[in-house]
Amino acid sequence: MSSHTAFVTGASRGIGRACAISLASAGHRVVLAARDLAKLESVAEEIRATGGTAFVSAMDLSSEDSIRAAFKQAASEAGPITILVNNAGITRDGLSMRMKREDWDAVLQTNLTGSFLCIQQVMPAMMKERWGRIVNISSVVGESGNPGQANYVASKAGLIGLTKSLAQELGSRNITVNAITPGFIDTDMTAVLSEEVKQRMLAGIPLKRFGKPEDVAAAVRFLASDDAGYITGSVLRVNGGMYL
Repeated sequence: MSSHTAFVTGASRGIGRACAISLASAGHRVVLAARDLAKLESVAEEIRATGGTAFVSAMDLSSEDSIRAAFKQAASEAGPITILVNNAGITRDGLSMRMKREDWDAVLQTNLTGSFLCIQQVMPAMMKERWGRIVNISSVVGESGNPGQANYVASKAGLIGLTKSLAQELGSRNITVNAITPGFIDTDMTAVLSEEVKQRMLAGIPLKRFGKPEDVAAAVRFLASDDAGYITGSVLRVNGGMYL
């Protein structure tokens, strides 16, 4: 498998961390981006300790200037970015009737607009190389809906629509764009849920277990590979069967 430079957002923990480690083990140079530099550095050390190549980049997805600066720095240090994993995301849950405008805006800005701006940053290099892999981490709720998460669901459903449009725009340049919809994955984001909620969710998962970040990372690694060269505009469900 040929080596590329991969840029992973939200790489300091959870799914993003697992994706970065997996892509590095596949032989790619990996740029880890998030707001917390200290956490990123510890993931980068982990990758370097096993012989991988990792760079870190502080980036705030709610700021266009921050996004531009992060990609500029990454390209100068690690070379043209030809793999992008849009993983970073936030939640600001609440029932729609009482949802504050700033909670709507913050989630859409980070999860959807932020991802789009990241894609814009890597398009020129991918077109020049005539090779690219864009993987957008959406969510099972982007397909199924979820009460109390109208903002998050809208952002994740939006990512699926964005994926399909870009797949059509970029296909002629040999750039694939795909989405992954993880189900219930054991991460910091889900750790805050009560035991009762977890048990209720488990009952609806045919595989009878929660996913691991590595389950999602394996799908990302595949979609970023040459083996997935004829797959674009697809939505790969990594959800244990909780939504079919």
